[in-house]
Amino acid sequence: MHTGDSHHSNHQLKSLFDLLYLRLCRFADQIIADSAAAEDIVQEAFIKYWQRNADITDLQAIKTLLYVMVRNACFNHLKHRKVVEKFAQTQTEVAEEAAVLKAEVWGEVYRAIASLPEGCRNVFKLSYLEGLKNQEIADELKISINTVKTQKARALELLKLRLKPEAFLLLCLLVSEKYF
Repeated sequence: MHTGDSHHSNHQLKSLFDLLYLRLCRFADQIIADSAAAEDIVQEAFIKYWQRNADITDLQAIKTLLYVMVRNACFNHLKHRKVVEKFAQTQTEVAEEAAVLKAEVWGEVYRAIASLPEGCRNVFKLSYLEGLKNQEIADELKISINTVKTQKARALELLKLRLKPEAFLLLCLLVSEKYF
């Protein structure tokens, strides 16, 4: 007789799970708005139920327990998603700030170059922007090689005065690498 009751109870449990599965999935989806994750949460809840609470036979208690488990799992999922989204947003903001800062520094460097006296500016551009050697600059501008050297040194001195240290450092790195 006991065996029959147990079998009958298991049959009821299976029916309840069949009935509850879709309802719980909809319930979870309403909370987290992600149907695939909602199914995972419900499946996980059933597995946890079987592992820990298989001795509960009252159907209403099982139903309540499963809803609570799914609800809690959904809230944990949302908390985790919030953390992940916040991290991703922070990374994006950091990248955007870096890009803006880089653009500002470049803008500052180019404005400073544009503000150089004409002779300085021409020598600087031919040397550091176009990569010409001192003698080539002297030939092109029809000035002495000493004037070229003086103008290059003067350009760097003026840029050092006109640029913030980080902008001047960037300029020096690029100039030294002939990368500018």
